[in-house]
Amino acid sequence: PGVGSQYLMGFTDAAGNPYDGSKTYKVTLPKDIPARAFWSLILYDNQSRSMLQTPQHYPRAGSQGYPSPAAEAASDGSTTVYMAPKQPAGVSRGNWIQTDPAKGWFVILRLYSPLEPFFTKAWRPSEIELVQ
Repeated sequence: PGVGSQYLMGFTDAAGNPYDGSKTYKVTLPKDIPARAFWSLILYDNQSRSMLQTPQHYPRAGSQGYPSPAAEAASDGSTTVYMAPKQPAGVSRGNWIQTDPAKGWFVILRLYSPLEPFFTKAWRPSEIELVQ
């Protein structure tokens, strides 16, 4: 705990279907995200395995405010991130990652200097769910 990094990868939604760039998904990270340094959620192109290329430029959400705004936590401390071709109404820029309607994608949650609740599984993100 507290050293190195841990990466969690996702290739299918909560129903077992591959992510579709034309649809809207969400994931909720419970309060107290167990990363002493920082955390980042990044989308990758299924075909190139490089970061997904969209007009947004940086296909990420995270605790850092650069190169895009930091994600904002809700009043209960949880952080919900949306993945969609267009920014959902009422969702701040830092909590949205743009997708490409013509491409599939996969996601990596990176925890830098991960803390004990990650290893004991006391902290677990939600499944990535299809919104529409």
